[in-house]
Amino acid sequence: MSAPLSMDGVPASRLRPLNGAPPRAKAGHVLYWMTSARRPQWNFALQRAAALARARDLPLVVLEGLRCDHPWAAARHHAFCLAGMAEHREVFTKAGVLHHAWVEPAPGASRGLLEAWAADAHVVVTDDSPAFFLPRMARAAAARLGVRVEAVDGVGLLPLSASDRPFARAVDFRRHLHKTLPAHLGALPDADPLPGLRPHAGPAAPLARWPQADPALLAGDPARLAALPIDAAVPPSPLQGGPAEAQRRWARFLAARLGGYAEDRNHPGRAGGTGLSPWLHWGHIGVHQLFAELCAAEGWTPARLAPKPTASREGWWGMSPAAESLIDELITWRELGQHFCHHVPDHDRYDGLPEWARGTLAEHAADPRPRRYTLAQLEAAATHDPVWNAAQRQLLREGVMHNYLRMLWGKKVLEWSDSPAQAWDRLFHLNNKHALDGRDPNSSTGIAWVFGRFDRAWGPERPIYGKIRYMTSENTVKKLEMGDYLRRYA
Repeated sequence: MSAPLSMDGVPASRLRPLNGAPPRAKAGHVLYWMTSARRPQWNFALQRAAALARARDLPLVVLEGLRCDHPWAAARHHAFCLAGMAEHREVFTKAGVLHHAWVEPAPGASRGLLEAWAADAHVVVTDDSPAFFLPRMARAAAARLGVRVEAVDGVGLLPLSASDRPFARAVDFRRHLHKTLPAHLGALPDADPLPGLRPHAGPAAPLARWPQADPALLAGDPARLAALPIDAAVPPSPLQGGPAEAQRRWARFLAARLGGYAEDRNHPGRAGGTGLSPWLHWGHIGVHQLFAELCAAEGWTPARLAPKPTASREGWWGMSPAAESLIDELITWRELGQHFCHHVPDHDRYDGLPEWARGTLAEHAADPRPRRYTLAQLEAAATHDPVWNAAQRQLLREGVMHNYLRMLWGKKVLEWSDSPAQAWDRLFHLNNKHALDGRDPNSSTGIAWVFGRFDRAWGPERPIYGKIRYMTSENTVKKLEMGDYLRRYA
């Protein structure tokens, strides 16, 4: 049975009104407030806004802003996001859509901007998102605006509304996916939702007070970035943001690396992963496109699904082992984190960890710690451990870290800190400050995994860790190809 669709092809399960206000009968446009699904294709929220505009014969306005007053705002994150905004301006302009790229020059400078665009909007459509300050921001804005505000969920293949609780283990969530996901696989967003829109007539009043970001800033000009009140000590990454770069990387992966994914992805020296985490975080590419194109590469149809849920990582999809391994990471683990954060607003708090995990860590909190490092030493990659230092240097230089090493990286900070709670705070700080995919549901749940979330008690019980899963750099070097990686980040 398929999920019911609205008139525009967007599943009803993905639409969520944020206020009780009605649509405005006499309006000049439909407003799409783009906040997390920052892409002009494969985007349910954009598809919804464009369909409403066509139905009323109204132009579409896309407001894409970048604030400077949130925690960890830095040149690295701004430059990556701005590259996408530059691409979006070109795509939307060609489609006759007014794309307002607004980059806040000072804290509070955005005040009144959304209200100004909403004042003449038939409906305001925005992205649903389960983490960081975005859910609070959307709720607060909807309460102020006197027009209907809709949040549209394009987070994952399984709508956020299709789970009624957080799941404690991946196997439980995988079983839930196997039961519920088939009904949603036929409802994918349009690859191009923009044809047939009425062109915007020209300049609009909000642009006078909040002018468009100039091309030099969108291009990441160092002088323009330096003029913003953001952290310049976290420099731009050599990785290029934007949908075009995400598409190139994904196409290369499908053509050359998919076949070896299951075997290669955990080896830092092989670069076997997709590497798409930053682009997924910023919304420059979406999971629906990845799934559709993976299915096309595999020649797959839903007829190959196993008839009953198995909760197994392999075999249920009826794809190649490499594709099933990728799907388990892309869908099971990624969406486990998304749904957990959707149901648990305080997911980034230490006291929200499972009781058994907090208990065993508390029992060992006073254990001797042979080595302790300050936050400054950790941030500078100044430890005795060359594997840990290499992972931290990759984070400092590029804003990313190899996925397997990220787990080890977290475990060692737990070992080298004065307390588990201090380690928790340090990991969130280092990750959110430097990682292009920080401040994300999967960053949050990934760090929490270090402390036992989505895991079980392990034996033997160890000093400091207690029953928390233990990892060492020595074992990592023995079982994984590390040579090229360690030389690259020495």
